[in-house]
Amino acid sequence: MNPLREKIGYGFGDMSSSMFWKIFSYYLPFFYSNVFGLSLADAGMLMLITRIWDAVSDPMMGVIADRTQTRWGKYRPFLLWIAAPFAIAGILLFTTPDMGPTGKLVWAYVTYILMMTVYTAINVPYGAMLGVMTDDSNTKTVFSSYRMFFAYGGSFIALYSWEPLCNWFKSMDCSLAQSWQYAMVVIALGCLLGFLICFTLTREHVKSITSQSVGKDIRSLVRNAPWWTLNGASLLFNFFNTVRGATAAYFFKDYIGANAILDFGAFNIVFYAGLFLGVGEVCNMIGVALAVPVSLRLGKKSTYTLALTSLAVLSVLFFFVPNTPLGWWLILILQVLISLCTGIISPLIWSMYADVADYAELKDGTASTGLIFSSGSMAQKFGGAFAGWAVMALLSLFGYNTAEDAIQTPEALGGLCYLMSFIPAAIAVLSMLVVFIYPLNHNRMEEINAQLKSRRTN
Repeated sequence: MNPLREKIGYGFGDMSSSMFWKIFSYYLPFFYSNVFGLSLADAGMLMLITRIWDAVSDPMMGVIADRTQTRWGKYRPFLLWIAAPFAIAGILLFTTPDMGPTGKLVWAYVTYILMMTVYTAINVPYGAMLGVMTDDSNTKTVFSSYRMFFAYGGSFIALYSWEPLCNWFKSMDCSLAQSWQYAMVVIALGCLLGFLICFTLTREHVKSITSQSVGKDIRSLVRNAPWWTLNGASLLFNFFNTVRGATAAYFFKDYIGANAILDFGAFNIVFYAGLFLGVGEVCNMIGVALAVPVSLRLGKKSTYTLALTSLAVLSVLFFFVPNTPLGWWLILILQVLISLCTGIISPLIWSMYADVADYAELKDGTASTGLIFSSGSMAQKFGGAFAGWAVMALLSLFGYNTAEDAIQTPEALGGLCYLMSFIPAAIAVLSMLVVFIYPLNHNRMEEINAQLKSRRTN
């Protein structure tokens, strides 16, 4: 039985990753187009092209982590080694240099590739730790739930505070670009601390079998049908989240407007993108808490499918909400319900990757845990990359104007509504079809766990 401190400590790791990841996913497109000064086309192409390196670096990091041997374990030491470079890379990413257009574009490519490389170097080993902290499938779901609960908590802190931080630094006579950079310094320090806490409180308990042959691990991976299916589902899930999240800043700036107020009677609250996204993160945390009891009752696969069905329906409803004071409340309610569903799905994905690693160990005699979890990180990045590129490309197609005081055309405003509704709904439906063919259901995993336990004790 793993102690509570390990579950809490494991959660702090993804709190740090998620604080950066959500800012990158939801605000970096807006930063590049409206603060840094890139065109929509350049910003979108940047996010797409840099993922080519990620396609190589994630599996490479998985192979390296699988073969790392230290007194702290295989995967845990990377939390200590990479924490500071992770924070520094994030600050550089949100730094606007005093350069011409070409120099700034080069800076954007270099810092973005650096950030994603460092993110891979810490997040792939962190994810793989789930496979060696316990050998029980249900306990992996518990660990994964702690992970995602803390991740969404960190996301809430980062997203809810981001715009107030930027505005506060701007009120201190900082330029717009400086205010974004200094806000990232604050977030980066919190991420550094979270990774160090995770390293301190966690331990590796399971000695998984790793082949000395990289080729054998890769052959095992290529033949692993559940791995292919789960990668597709993970990519589409992150596509869904990033399309909605990356559109939110544009949606609130130009469709909802700066004067939207939620009337609570005794007091009023400004309805802005950070509040919308922050409420979503809190509801994601509630969804994570529901994931364990619901999945224990229905099974991981059935729970995943039910949540995706709900996402498709709720996303369609989003389109028909009017831009009125009553409509703003309805938008918030739909965000609550959508985020409950995404919160339920998030821990299931990582728990299912751990199941895929167990399936590989039983089938081929090698767990390749780091390599398998690297694919989860890779799918996350590809989903975010294609979504970021798609948002930029569609905004350009709809005629969106990036000028600070621009008045958007009806076509551009309609495009923002589609990006928050029908497009995510279509992604959820496609994801349902992929999850339908995933073969590792509850009964199959019980058989695999029993056979592995017997093998590991002999």
